[in-house]
Order: sequence, then C-alpha cells, then structure tokens
Amino acid sequence: MIRTRDLTKHFRVGKETVEAVRGVDIDVAEGELVALLGPNGAGKSTTLRMLTTLLEPTSGTAVVAGRDVRAEPARVRRRIGFVGQGHGAGEDQRAGEELYTQGLLYGLGRATARARTAELLDVLELSGAADREVTRLSGGQRRRLDIAMGLIHRPPLLFLDEPSTGLDPHSRANLWEHIARLREKSGTTIVLTTHYLEEADGAAGRVLVIDHGRVIADGTADELKAGVSGDLVSFTVADGGSAATGAEIAGRLPAADGVEAVSGREPGVRLRVERGDAVLPELLRALDASGVAPTTVRVQRPTLDDVFLALTGRSLREENP
Repeated sequence: MIRTRDLTKHFRVGKETVEAVRGVDIDVAEGELVALLGPNGAGKSTTLRMLTTLLEPTSGTAVVAGRDVRAEPARVRRRIGFVGQGHGAGEDQRAGEELYTQGLLYGLGRATARARTAELLDVLELSGAADREVTRLSGGQRRRLDIAMGLIHRPPLLFLDEPSTGLDPHSRANLWEHIARLREKSGTTIVLTTHYLEEADGAAGRVLVIDHGRVIADGTADELKAGVSGDLVSFTVADGGSAATGAEIAGRLPAADGVEAVSGREPGVRLRVERGDAVLPELLRALDASGVAPTTVRVQRPTLDDVFLALTGRSLREENP
C-alpha cells in the first residue's frame, strides 16, 4: 500500500537548509495499522504530508495506493483519506450535510452520497447529531466526523495525523473503539502519527520510531520492547542502609543487570532482568533471609518510551510535553 525509498524533504529557512526528513524507507502492507512515533520536529508530520501529496519531496520516491506521489498526485488523493490535526468540517454546517457534501466533492452520486453518509453516521454513532451544527458537537463527536469525512469515498488507505490530540481520556478511548470497529468491518489500511505512547502500543500492529528525520526502529511494539534490556524490578526499603544491603543481594542474582541503589526520601533498589515475574520470588526469598524487608515492590515491563530512551538517550515523554 505504501513504498518509499530514500524519501527526503529539505526546507530553506533564511540562508540555512533544514533537513526535515533524511532518507526514509517505509513499507506498509494492505490492511496494516502503522504508527509513526517520535518527538516534536522528528519529521512525522512532514513525512505524512509528502505521502498525502500536500508536500512535494525534495528527493526519493514514494508510491502510495499504487500511484506515484510526484507523477500522479491527483490519483493518489482519490485513493486515500486524510484527517489532519485541525478540524475539517465547516463551523456553521450541519454535520450530516457537511458529510454528504464531502461525498459529492469526491464524485459520488447523490443517492450514493446519501447512503454513505447515513452508513458512516451510524457506524460512528453520530446519527443523533446529523442535524446539529458542527460547533455544537463535542470534541469526540467532531473528531469522529473528521474521520467520517476522510472515509466517505471508501479509500483503501487512511492517514490520521494525531487524531486524538486534545480529547479527554474517555473520548480518546471511544475514538479508538470506533477506529478498531471500522478496520474490522472494512479492512482499511491506516497510517497515523500520535504523541500518546499507549495508543501506539495498544492499537498499532507496527510502530516506526522516527528521530531527526530518519526511521531508527521498525517492528511490532512487543518486538521493539524486547530489544530493551529486560524488565525493570524496583523495591523500596525503610532506610538507606537496607537499600545498600538490598542492592548487594540483588547483584548476586544471576539474572540481574544494572543494579542501582536509590537514595532520597524512599531509598530503594532498581535492577534490570530478562523476566521480572520469574526473578521476583527468588529476590524476595534472598532479601527475607538477610533481614531486608521491602516496603514496596514493582515489576515494570519496558515501554515504547524505554525503547526511544535506549535508542537515543532521551525520553519521548519529555520531548512531547
């Protein structure tokens, strides 16, 4: 569905050249849901805008939905849906009429546009809001209307640029339920950008991590997290002396790696192990035998933020405030 090779985009800012995208290779198969993940300014949105023909590449090639983005941009647009970061519907329009008009603009006949409008309003639970002005819709309803507008012409490929930004947690979860239902029903290929790590982790079949205009990791969330050095096991104790003893005990475990004693108000110990659930019983028995009583114990699986931290030395959460 998507194939890019050495795709680049440079901008002139004054006398300087900014390399926003630096030779990106992407392959997306039919039916996949792929998330582009990275900090602000990493090149995610610029890549998306090139794939949707909104920006012309500086160099490289990109074939989207079977069409070349540089040679056949109009044909690409007919075969894709695009939901940008802003709202696409007219503020003073009624939701149903706006969706119907979008269908006409894509060349659908009046009867087909009416039927498709009713179908999408039903699937996205907007039927009750069809006659309501867009300004009177909730944030979640407006975002679902944006997605409906991107799907009105039944594109095989849908691009979503930060679709849930600005929504409250309930509306975000509701939006993703609808997206999952749409994929299950239609098999639409989806490429999205997001700042929410849990969305990429839970919803995407594959994750592409982009930094400084390059793809630095590509795989399923589980594959990427498996590349990080194991689970993080941490425990706190009553005093610093116990923490030092606990760190010494933890360091004797064959599976332990990177044991670190933590000082402060709640002294404790952190260590990396391949499988925290398997090591924890042994660790607790050893601590008990030495008279060290943990006050809290935690096993934490690697996250996509840990993946980015391991690859770049920076946290995605800090980069995306």
